[in-house]
Amino acid sequence: MSSMGLAGCSGSTGSGDVTLRLVAADYGNSPETSSSIYWKKLASAFEKTHPGITIDVDVRSWKTVDADVSSMVKQDKAPDMAQVGSFADYANAGKLYSADQILSVPVQSGFVAQLADAGKVNQTQYGLPFVASTRLLFYNRKMFEQAGIEAPKNWADIESDAKALKADGVSVPFALPLGTEESQAETMMWMLSGGGGYTSSTDGSYSIDSDENVKTFDWLQHNLVGEGLTGPVAPGKLDRADAFKEFTEGKVGMLNGHPTLMNDARKAHIDFGMVPMPGKDGKAKSSMGVADWMMAFKQNGHGKQIGEFLDYAYSDKNVMDFVKQYDLLPVTYSANSVMAQDKTHNDLGEFQKTLNSSELYPFSKSSWSGVSETIKKNIGQAVEPGHDPQQVLTKISKAANAADAADAAAAGK
Repeated sequence: MSSMGLAGCSGSTGSGDVTLRLVAADYGNSPETSSSIYWKKLASAFEKTHPGITIDVDVRSWKTVDADVSSMVKQDKAPDMAQVGSFADYANAGKLYSADQILSVPVQSGFVAQLADAGKVNQTQYGLPFVASTRLLFYNRKMFEQAGIEAPKNWADIESDAKALKADGVSVPFALPLGTEESQAETMMWMLSGGGGYTSSTDGSYSIDSDENVKTFDWLQHNLVGEGLTGPVAPGKLDRADAFKEFTEGKVGMLNGHPTLMNDARKAHIDFGMVPMPGKDGKAKSSMGVADWMMAFKQNGHGKQIGEFLDYAYSDKNVMDFVKQYDLLPVTYSANSVMAQDKTHNDLGEFQKTLNSSELYPFSKSSWSGVSETIKKNIGQAVEPGHDPQQVLTKISKAANAADAADAAAAGK
């Protein structure tokens, strides 16, 4: 079924049959957990009930899949479908089918609203959410009990809890990973917690240096980092994977995490609790949501067949088979209802509760992937003692809006 030699050239076999090429990201971490197993099983089941359509599955590492698809498109060898991390560049270039061109009405209308909206470019949905996740604040219950503290409900609690943990000998009271791996996520969590975010609610422009965001990073610099509450490694040098590993080794008191950490910590016999990331003075205005995307390319003209396959792929059973394997959240209302009623997913229910109030990255901006890289490289400086958070955030924001303006000009807007 899978043929690397096709190199993106899907098309008619000459007999009226159609081969659709799907390039997808691998969520597994071993041959036994590879996503190719899921996709090949799904494709085989689909082909049995849809004679004339063959699905060519090509699963690639998350480290390369976005770049691989980009290279295929530049060579005019776009796959029929790609399940990757971003879609806006291709939508703006007119290379994608919109959701209403390929999906049945029940499937298109079944996506969770926040996710469907995040998949839109100029009010038209091109990105089809594939899986979702949210973030919660994890804490080590044993450490908290020993220090006589409770889960934080606001920023003052975070600071006082971290100080109590430090006094009790915890080496990393609060892990703050602002290194190059995924600091755009940690950044957004804190921005939302402080009442800000990446973009303006009025005109959609980047507002990375808003008053709320500057105050947030000023607080982090002075109240956590400057007080020695984030451990021996500077936040700008700390990657998420290392922070997660230290939590599972019992060295970290608190950190923001996603469902994968829940399972890793359980395997390591860490007694942990999870609460929504608190806002400055109480409940945050929203949590951070994350989604990965499916998109359909127009190059080969197989919209009808793509729609048939995606309608099949987004059935509750097939969605649940995938998210259960990788501890992710489903992207449709109906599958979320199925998960909510399944007692074997009680832990994921805590993440589900925050999905409907979540805010996602500005995926609809073609500039976002580049802006995200700029944030990864520079945001750590905003919490370094001796640096000015305002200057760091303003530099990032100016570069982001310049990239946004350049993209708009290139698109002829």
